[in-house]
Amino acid sequence: MGKDQTVLAHCNLFGVLGAIPELLRIDEEARALVKGQRISIGFSVKNGPRATLFFENGNAVLREGCGSCSIKLYFSSPEKFNGMIDGTAMPLPVSGFFRLGFLLKNFTKLTDILSSYLRPAEGALENPEFLVKSTKLMLHVIAGSVAQIGCVDPVGRFSASNIVDGDIKISIGDPKSGGAAIAVSAKDHRLQVLESVPEVSFSEMSFADYQTARDLFDGKINAVAAVGTGKVRIFGMISQIDNVNRILDRVSLYLA
Repeated sequence: MGKDQTVLAHCNLFGVLGAIPELLRIDEEARALVKGQRISIGFSVKNGPRATLFFENGNAVLREGCGSCSIKLYFSSPEKFNGMIDGTAMPLPVSGFFRLGFLLKNFTKLTDILSSYLRPAEGALENPEFLVKSTKLMLHVIAGSVAQIGCVDPVGRFSASNIVDGDIKISIGDPKSGGAAIAVSAKDHRLQVLESVPEVSFSEMSFADYQTARDLFDGKINAVAAVGTGKVRIFGMISQIDNVNRILDRVSLYLA
């Protein structure tokens, strides 16, 4: 099966735009764009996902649903929303016209910064600091997309149907000393990214360092081979990780 535009819209909303809270935590320029702002942007996609991005005091959180918000953007189809993410289509504001300055200036600059990390210029990843930030953001995009594909993509749902309840942790290095971690919760065969990483998880996939994680994310090295060399370690319930890896194959298709 190929790309489904509705599934892609879920990945773009909860994976790509879902990485904005992490962007604000790691990039000072991005944080400055929303410092002192208290504003929310709702994204409503016909026959697709709905979510609201809340900004307050230089931080952000993405919540499912699109109720009360400062600016509401409506998209007549998943294709239109995906076009906005690709930069080939403009959103249609249906409320909050007096706040459009924030949308057209601050938010546009914010997404430009995000794009620079997710689609780095040639040679950018040779900078160790940029590599770390870019890979942290990719981790959030991938986790968000795994959760969405496990819920709305037919192939992903099949894999999710074989995942027992419990938290799955994905980590890079030691999160307590410069590493990173994120967790996906499985409950009743539905997946959801957790806002905080639990101390104890049912299973874990751990990358030795940021370069290993990046090479895997970019498809430059094989996961099985990396496990063999010790650059990737797996703990806990192996079947959870195995089915998450199957969903990761779908993420590669949608985010390519």
